[in-house]
Amino acid sequence: MTYCWKKAALAVGAAVALSGIGAGAHSVPVSASEEAAGNGVRITRYLGLQTLPHKMEFEGTVVGGFSGMDRDPLTGIWYFLSDDRWRYNPARFYTGRLDIDPVTGDFGGVEVTGVETLLDENGEPYPGFGKQRSVDPESIRFDRWSRQLLWAQEGDRPDAGHPDVPLAQQSLRWATKSGRHLGEVRLPDNLKLTETDSGTRRNTGIEALTFTATGIVAANEDPRYEDGPLPTVDEGATTRITVWDRLHRVKAQYAYEIDALPAAPIPPGGITDSGVSEILAVDGGRFLVLERSWIEGVDYRTKLYEIDLRGATDVLDRDSLADGEGYTAVSKRLVHDFGDSDRPQQNLEAMAWGPRLRTGECTLVVAADDNFDSREVAEFHAFAVRGC
Repeated sequence: MTYCWKKAALAVGAAVALSGIGAGAHSVPVSASEEAAGNGVRITRYLGLQTLPHKMEFEGTVVGGFSGMDRDPLTGIWYFLSDDRWRYNPARFYTGRLDIDPVTGDFGGVEVTGVETLLDENGEPYPGFGKQRSVDPESIRFDRWSRQLLWAQEGDRPDAGHPDVPLAQQSLRWATKSGRHLGEVRLPDNLKLTETDSGTRRNTGIEALTFTATGIVAANEDPRYEDGPLPTVDEGATTRITVWDRLHRVKAQYAYEIDALPAAPIPPGGITDSGVSEILAVDGGRFLVLERSWIEGVDYRTKLYEIDLRGATDVLDRDSLADGEGYTAVSKRLVHDFGDSDRPQQNLEAMAWGPRLRTGECTLVVAADDNFDSREVAEFHAFAVRGC
């Protein structure tokens, strides 16, 4: 999600922007609960932090707004999705390299090597914010089977605060590695945006996307209107995770319980936003989930969870999850609280597996969308992980 609206309300000190690539890493402690995760995913080492310069220019574009990323395990090329809605340039993704030493795991740098504009079915760039057929890019995955890209976008719709915004459906869209449109994955009707208080709320749609060996999995950031209110400091909320097979047939939906807000806004009644910002498959049933909040007067808060769909109830045919009864939500376990670092938290929206190390550990990379805001940082954290 892009937090353009929050800037005027920001009442706390912003993170100091780091200049250039290769800023020094900060220690992130590993808690006893993380060490005791058994066969689950557990962080074993923090490998480092790298940043990109604010509004760095590359081939005539402004770099930033990374809301999704993924890696081609065959070539080692990374794909970074920008959520810029033509404030600077049309919807696009970048390619690049992350320097992670396969022996030591040291995270040495981030390099941007290319940029591609995402094109619609007519071969044209997508229109900008507030225009018909606009897109709001939020997640991207490289499909190792087809060797193409799948990207998620939230669309847009009018609401009380934005009555003149035209309706544009959210979507999962296939693209070539040069950005050419290849088709869409059909969404279930209950995820569609409408012009009434039904379906997916504005700016709370598909924010998270991943592949399994047998299909596609995506998560809405926050509840549909029918599934209850948004999270508050007193109550969590319920959103949906949707599963498709390789033929794009919807197989199931599962309820995911979002935490209550980790802190109250300052002043009371201030702006808040909290929900799922990314999902990443571990295996066919287990996934990592980023829950990210922005709270006025507090700033960002993010936690990493491991969830398991096995044992959860398929709620595809349930119109409402608001009462919380008659179904079992997916299980979740805390893997890491980014608040354990002494570094100001950023807008963590992207997450992907990096290369496996010689030690047998996986590498997990989590990145921040800087919103093109000088008070925020486009940063990349790398972790060594077991149980993956």
